[in-house]
Amino acid sequence: MIDGGEDKTRGGGGLSPVRPERLRGPVEFVGRAAELAQLRRLVEAPPCLILLEGEPGIGKSRLVAELLAELSGRHLVGECDDVPEPFPLGVLLDAIRGSADRLDALSPVAGALAPLLPELADVLPDAPPPLTDPAAERHRLLRAVAAVLTALSPATLLLEDLHWADPATCEFLAYLSTHPVDGLAVVLTARTAAPGGSTPIHDALARTPPWSVTRVPLSPLDADDVRRLAARTLRLDDPPQQLTATLLDRTAGIPFVVEEVLRTLAERGGDPLADDSVPFVLRDVLLWRLRPLDEATREVLGAAAVLGLAPDQRILASVLSLDRMAVGAALAAAHRAGLLHDAGDGLRFRHDLARQVVYDLVPRENREWLHLRVARVLEQELPRPVAQLAHHYRRAGSGADFVRNAEAAADLATERGDDATAASFLLQTMGIAELPRPVRVRLAAKLGRSAIDGLSQAEAIPVLERLLADRRLPPGARGELGLVLGRMLRQQGEALRGYTEIERAVPYLRAPRRKAPALAVLAAPDTVVGRHVDDHLARCAEAESAATASGDPAAHLAVRIARASLLLELGDPAAWAIIAELRASAELADRPREHARACLNWAQGALHAGHPEQAEALLAAGRAFVDETGYERLTCLVEVTELSLDRAAGRLDGLAERLTRLVASAERMPVILLDARVELATVLARTAGSGDEVEYAERALREVVADARRVGAIWPLVQALSALARLALAERPDEAVRHATDALALVRGKGILAWAVEAVLVLAEAAAAAGEPARAAEAVAELEAGIAGRDAPLALAAQRRWRELVRA
Repeated sequence: MIDGGEDKTRGGGGLSPVRPERLRGPVEFVGRAAELAQLRRLVEAPPCLILLEGEPGIGKSRLVAELLAELSGRHLVGECDDVPEPFPLGVLLDAIRGSADRLDALSPVAGALAPLLPELADVLPDAPPPLTDPAAERHRLLRAVAAVLTALSPATLLLEDLHWADPATCEFLAYLSTHPVDGLAVVLTARTAAPGGSTPIHDALARTPPWSVTRVPLSPLDADDVRRLAARTLRLDDPPQQLTATLLDRTAGIPFVVEEVLRTLAERGGDPLADDSVPFVLRDVLLWRLRPLDEATREVLGAAAVLGLAPDQRILASVLSLDRMAVGAALAAAHRAGLLHDAGDGLRFRHDLARQVVYDLVPRENREWLHLRVARVLEQELPRPVAQLAHHYRRAGSGADFVRNAEAAADLATERGDDATAASFLLQTMGIAELPRPVRVRLAAKLGRSAIDGLSQAEAIPVLERLLADRRLPPGARGELGLVLGRMLRQQGEALRGYTEIERAVPYLRAPRRKAPALAVLAAPDTVVGRHVDDHLARCAEAESAATASGDPAAHLAVRIARASLLLELGDPAAWAIIAELRASAELADRPREHARACLNWAQGALHAGHPEQAEALLAAGRAFVDETGYERLTCLVEVTELSLDRAAGRLDGLAERLTRLVASAERMPVILLDARVELATVLARTAGSGDEVEYAERALREVVADARRVGAIWPLVQALSALARLALAERPDEAVRHATDALALVRGKGILAWAVEAVLVLAEAAAAAGEPARAAEAVAELEAGIAGRDAPLALAAQRRWRELVRA
């Protein structure tokens, strides 16, 4: 049952009593004229993508309801569930289903939706054959949704409560931001992310171009708005200022709470300014509404709050062992009391805030029992709603049942290509203290595989670290978990930690098909300090042996891509033959995501070696594959490579501004953040004019040096030290020599001398300026020996200049 609490209301003097019969019905819409006008203006000029956000109860749904009431034309509406089953694009598919009768002349790609919408089989094209690359399959699904929306446009697509959206929906909306559908206005509502936190929709839209999404934040009502609401609801021509101030103070201007308080004041009468007449919080309002309900009705309402926003009467009847008529009568009584409202498809809570208050009023023991009862009833449903089962078992305190269903939900999400949702479920299982070690290891391995390309890496990393610290961990699990942890750390920008974890994992990886790609990662020279190129060459040879032993084409492909990258950095001309052969191969053609990643890595290697034309061509190919597959995790890599090429070619106009935007958007892509920051700092150093600009550029470079040293990332470290040396050369030559010497020492430790071109130039210029050209002769000779016979155009082009300086 619901704990009714204590009734704190009392009458008093001050204003004429407010009589129940003076309530006017639905509280009027106030305080959002500017936002409504802005939404109308945007929606009437599609395509557009609008995010309407604010805290719970702020009036997002009410505002879009007013908007749709004013608009003509087709409306497609979907609403996210608070406990959704792992079904990708669910809210979008719900919005599409209602307009199936208007679908015609669809693009063949729309057939990719046929397995997800079997009820529309007669209007959708035949499903195309499956693709081998999951990312390509997912991108085709996004294009299919876009094709259907194109057929339904012109239209307004309203998607509500996107803070509960599945990652695939968020990915589609990010895709839509740069691939708008003509005639389609998209309006999204979402709760504002908590301070220091985020949601998948906010993460997805944060990575879109700033101009592609219009954000409309909703603030609490101000005193004038609250006063107008009070005047219209209480039928007061001139509400006292004290009433407005009290309402504003006790409701924080949250429209839903203001409305509920005013409804309650109007219904019960009395003096609105009596000491306790205006409820302090929504809880007091709902307690007053609960007061006339009998115990049986309260019991049904409490179970409804446990079940969700829109409780199913059939399930409620089974949970409480009541007949459906009794449940219906109880819900009708709650409706009359103002606790539920008729949404057109059944009774539901007026707002999630109201449901949460009613839920909290149910004693904890009763709540746990109700969650367990709900779960037992849902166990009989087919297909089993595993996400809801996991939710209810967890709230019931049944850890084993929760884990069983959370794993099933994760497996289902993985099967549907939704790694981020799978990782979310698996992360929750890690919090169960009594989880047996073998089960924890199995789930952690699944978590690692799901979180690699999901948004859960930061949460998954400490879980894997704790497991790997257990000395009793089986060797096979140690290898698999260590490999996954290393890959995650690298993607989070922790270059040396990630590299070291993979090194530790390799001896425990028994299967050659797993060992080969791990060794291929260790063959990359441009990511980590403290490893000589001979080590990378040895790792590459080991990787080739493991790939051969595995007989796995995917492992063999990963190793050959790594071999080409390594040879590029070494200035070995054989790299270009391998790249040409791979790009013409069927193995790479069948894996467009890997093709994109390879081209971008090779473009960076070509840039390091001084082959700008080849880098441009590889970048163009990589960008085309990223566009084709929709693999948005590579978008930032495309952009940083493009901007690096512009900097290397001297195309500096507007480059600092573009790099600044990239750095801001790359905060959630740590793997490329240092590269973007060093490019920005280098451009600032090259374009600095005044003393303040020089000081700002120097500070930016020093920060990059400090962070690159911390994470052990060698390429941005060498680049930043060389730029610092160049910046200090004119005024502080001794400092310039120190920075250049540090950069040269790092390059010497790596064994790829072509990376030291700028550092050696600074040393030679400093020595020549000091009248001591022989002082740099040793470094010049070392560099010339290091690039002899190498395919390193950048170093060879600088050779004449440093020879002139040394001989001066």
